[in-house]
Amino acid sequence: MSKSTTNPFITIIVPCRNEVRFIGSCLLSILANAYPKDLVEILVVDGLSDDGTRKEVERIAADHPSVRMLDNPKRTTPAALNVGIQQAKGDVLIRMDAHATYPVDYISKLVEWQRKTGADNVGGVRIAVPADQTPMAVAIARGVSHPFGVGTSHYQVGLTEPKRVDTVWGGCFKKELFKTVGPFDEQFIRNQDDEFNHRLIGQGGRVLLVPDVYAFYVARNSLSKLWRMYYQYGYFKPLTAQKLGRIMTGRQLVPAIMVLAGAFSLALGVWLPKSLFLFFSLAATYLLATLALGAQIGIKDGWLCGLWMPVVFLTIHLSYGVGFLQRVLTLWWLPKQGVFDGATTPLSR
Repeated sequence: MSKSTTNPFITIIVPCRNEVRFIGSCLLSILANAYPKDLVEILVVDGLSDDGTRKEVERIAADHPSVRMLDNPKRTTPAALNVGIQQAKGDVLIRMDAHATYPVDYISKLVEWQRKTGADNVGGVRIAVPADQTPMAVAIARGVSHPFGVGTSHYQVGLTEPKRVDTVWGGCFKKELFKTVGPFDEQFIRNQDDEFNHRLIGQGGRVLLVPDVYAFYVARNSLSKLWRMYYQYGYFKPLTAQKLGRIMTGRQLVPAIMVLAGAFSLALGVWLPKSLFLFFSLAATYLLATLALGAQIGIKDGWLCGLWMPVVFLTIHLSYGVGFLQRVLTLWWLPKQGVFDGATTPLSR
């Protein structure tokens, strides 16, 4: 994009903590964007990393004055975003994930879509790529971008035309928006974007997902990290629903219903052994579905990856469902209890 007086000054906000493996490639991809360099500042809001991330940011900042590092003592994503918003000089703010890289037209396209549509928040598609080339890592990347794994979450599975949605990944906002909608709610260690976007929509705002803007997101490289991430996603969904007074989308209930159905049928089978066929029928149906999908994926990515797919799908669904149900129970029995203490540092990988 050529320089023009109509181009707004952009502030990129990159929340991070302990991202030494990824922060360099992330920042270099942002710096390589075609948007006018004198109209961009990059704020890396770091949660007191102790793995070398800060040195890497300082090394890049020494050669690129547009890069600036800010401290985030609270070490959570919403706190990092709020620090960035407060320090931003730009008229337009774009949130970018340290765990991703971005094409050269990423900034320009987001700004252009916002300009021509007037949408309050514009986001693109997140393409999951494996953290390494092991069959399990490839399977995790496929699982977090497959409709069976994440439902109709369009920013993860893709779309063919612009669509108004309930939330987007990242996001491109006008700074003035935060004066009316308010900052990110720091209770929401996970799902803070969901809560903010639903608050925005509730005030008449528009959230737009566009198909020709995309970023490459590095998926988790182990089942334990995948479990932790989706457990937290599930755990914070009921908190969002409680604040907004409604369930946002039906797909959020599916993993919890699956877990409940499995637990109920197993308990019934223990009490009435003849009823165990119900549990085994449900388990067999799920297994056959995941094996069939694994076979399809395995044709392209290798049979070992295909064999990992049932485990990956089960990890996503079970962790999300368990987290969701645990939070529902705490809201029911202990409605005044605070948020999940075990998730206070989600920026660490």
